[in-house]
Amino acid sequence: MDFRDFEKRIVKITKMELPGEEVQFKMAPRERLLELKRVAREKNTAKHAGVMSLFYPSENFETRLILIHRKTYNGVHSAQVGFPGGKLEDEDETIQDTALRETEEEVGISRDTISVLKKLTEIYIPPSNFFVQPFLGITSELPRFVPQEEEVEALIEVTLRDFMNDANITTQTLSTSYATNLEVPAFKLNGYIVWGATAMMLNEVRELLKMAL
Repeated sequence: MDFRDFEKRIVKITKMELPGEEVQFKMAPRERLLELKRVAREKNTAKHAGVMSLFYPSENFETRLILIHRKTYNGVHSAQVGFPGGKLEDEDETIQDTALRETEEEVGISRDTISVLKKLTEIYIPPSNFFVQPFLGITSELPRFVPQEEEVEALIEVTLRDFMNDANITTQTLSTSYATNLEVPAFKLNGYIVWGATAMMLNEVRELLKMAL
């Protein structure tokens, strides 16, 4: 879709109700994750992070979404695909500020050029004990990406056409911290398999776009 048309239509999302967990859990084992989320809230020891689902124009005004392939490191999210974003820091006044700051740090897009259209449904990630707050944003400027060397292995520029294509939803058999040999839905995007929390958040974004576009 031409970004100029996309930019006009996507503002409808600002007035829409969120699809919420019903849509997120289409990409994950619902009952187990709900229980883990409930326990995490009771314990009140989880950390918080903000991430950005950011759409932007290519040079020929094709609408794209940016994802990142994280570096391999000694941690639970090593080498995974995700949104730009990260941990809430003392300098951040709000969790939205976290998402904007981290997007600027990780992919080089100035927070001043991003319009945040929607606060999406918060998600709990058991392996890292994080509550993650996603946001839907848009920038009308052609990005000059500067990936953060310490964090980002590769930038993944996904076209809106591929993101919305049902043929790019697949299944994977995986083992997680809370179950083994799970067959879970996933997205296949630009040759990467995207599953877990990122897939859950992507599915809510996708549902909103279906209604708006």
